[in-house]
Amino acid sequence: MGIRLDELAQRHGLRLIGDGDAEIDGVCTLANGRAGAISFLANPQYRRYLTETQAAAVIVTEADAAGAAVPVLVADDPYVAYARLAAEFLPSADVTPGVAPTAHVDSSASLADDVAVAAGASIGAGARLGAGVRVGPNTVIGARSVVGAGTQLGANVTLEASVTLGARCTVHSGAVIGSRGFGLAMDAGRWIEVPQLGSVVIGDDVEIGANTTIDRGAVEDTVIGDGVKIDNQVQIAHNVTIGAHTAIAAKVGIAGSTSIGSYCMLGGAVGVAGHIEITDKVMITGMTLVSRSIKEPGTYSSGWPVTTNGEWRKQVARLRRLDKLEQRVKRLESGE
Repeated sequence: MGIRLDELAQRHGLRLIGDGDAEIDGVCTLANGRAGAISFLANPQYRRYLTETQAAAVIVTEADAAGAAVPVLVADDPYVAYARLAAEFLPSADVTPGVAPTAHVDSSASLADDVAVAAGASIGAGARLGAGVRVGPNTVIGARSVVGAGTQLGANVTLEASVTLGARCTVHSGAVIGSRGFGLAMDAGRWIEVPQLGSVVIGDDVEIGANTTIDRGAVEDTVIGDGVKIDNQVQIAHNVTIGAHTAIAAKVGIAGSTSIGSYCMLGGAVGVAGHIEITDKVMITGMTLVSRSIKEPGTYSSGWPVTTNGEWRKQVARLRRLDKLEQRVKRLESGE
């Protein structure tokens, strides 16, 4: 069964222009629209599809409303409005509270009455799980770990001992939280391990992507603030601190003892060196290497944009000649 367009407009505080009787049963792209589905326009490069889309309705700004050939819902930010509205069409998870017969729960662990623990999961001594927690198949929750109410752990997630995870978090399959930090000391030509005696503390409403790893602290804890969103395959080293509502894209690597502020955004494959500080509201574009502290909000980039192989070789050759050119300029300026 669909939801009437005028009902969606009312639920989400959007202004309807056009026929509100249409039944909406899902979402679609603007270019490949379909009857019964709703789309949105957030990127101007797709504006050309407004007059030809097969979608039943489109979410747009006031400025784009007149250009649509179908009914529209007007929003200040169509992408945000779409994100909220699309949640109406998420399939509901059919989860029954209880512990699967093949799961292991230590007798000293504490589980709220409506916790669901799937097959093969293991919950260690003294662990505490709040109301509505969902534990996926083969997930391991270490001794003394705490999982806040409403948090969902996917399949094969590992929470090592003494990890604290806040309320309403989502941890996707394969993530490992609280593993040993990479601490080593050279002793007479051989590496010895530095004990990692801290843990990981994660706030509320955090999302952690598949196969992401967050190391425990060496002395103090690794700390992830409220509302942080972390993509797949991210590595966060020991004693890192990440401020509230920061978003981190896939393949980012953050070295130890680095502090990242609130409302930052790190693009894909960004590398952040250790023992530096990044202030609030910093955007770092993809493939950037951050080797020093950033003290002012703004957008930062490094790396080399793609070009043809022939042009790249010319640019590298020029770079290799820069040192000789600099020395020549210095000689000329000194009158040698």
